[in-house]
Amino acid sequence: MSDAPIVVHRASGTGGRRVTVRGQIMGLAHSDGDLVEFLRRAGLPDAGDLLDDPAWVEWQGGPPHDYTTR
Repeated sequence: MSDAPIVVHRASGTGGRRVTVRGQIMGLAHSDGDLVEFLRRAGLPDAGDLLDDPAWVEWQGGPPHDYTTR
C-alpha cells in the first residue's frame, strides 16, 4: 500500500472503479475522463497529468486505466 492521496479501487462487479481522495469517496469512474473530473472537483485542475504518477495515484486490483471487470 502506498501513501498516494488518490486511490482508484478494484473494478466493481458492474464495472467502474471507486475513487477516493485522502479517504473521501469521490464517485465511481468508468473512464479516465470520469476520474479527471472527480479530481478536478477535488481541487486538482491538472489531474490528467497525475494519473500515471504513483506518488499521486494508487491503482488497486487491476491495471491503470482499465475500468472493466475481468
